[in-house]
Amino acid sequence: MEFKKKVAFPEKIVREIVAFANTHGGDLLIGVDDDGSISGVKFALEDQYELEKAIRNYCKPMIKYKSEIIRLSEKKSVIRYTIFESSRKPHYVVEKPGAARKVYVRVRDRSIQASREMREILKRSAKNKDIKFTYGEKETILMQYLEQNERITVKRFAEISRLPRRVASQTLVLLALANVLQVIPREKEDYFEIKSYGVEEYK
Repeated sequence: MEFKKKVAFPEKIVREIVAFANTHGGDLLIGVDDDGSISGVKFALEDQYELEKAIRNYCKPMIKYKSEIIRLSEKKSVIRYTIFESSRKPHYVVEKPGAARKVYVRVRDRSIQASREMREILKRSAKNKDIKFTYGEKETILMQYLEQNERITVKRFAEISRLPRRVASQTLVLLALANVLQVIPREKEDYFEIKSYGVEEYK
């Protein structure tokens, strides 16, 4: 769940909406402070219109959601958005024509920009059901490393296997898609670790 006191910068709020759609879905409440206190918004219909216009303009492809206005009093309301996890991942934020497309994912209570590996995992996970891979020398090096260490980055894997970064990246992405590894998105550099079933993804 995400709280926003008001719709001051709808082009920034859509990042949260995209992150929810790219991860497990979630709720966005407009008119609620970060500490959970309810302040409400005065012009709910206008705020709802502005945010939904931003969703149409900045979110690609279109995101499935529903919204409702919850009346607190004659003058104050809270707007609730329920964003559904998408089957058309990844969704992008395009803030202006010609600008780079940015992908966001939800990690705990924050939305962060997705790495190249995370974008590829989102894209391919929606299309591929059964992923096959060959267990060779580089996979052996990787698993031996993870027996001694909890997690690994693309950079570190490239170093220990003496692979080009592109190949190291492709290998980790493939193993994540095959449910051998799980990816832990981070702002600076993602981690990969052995898949732990029953543990929430993107912890």
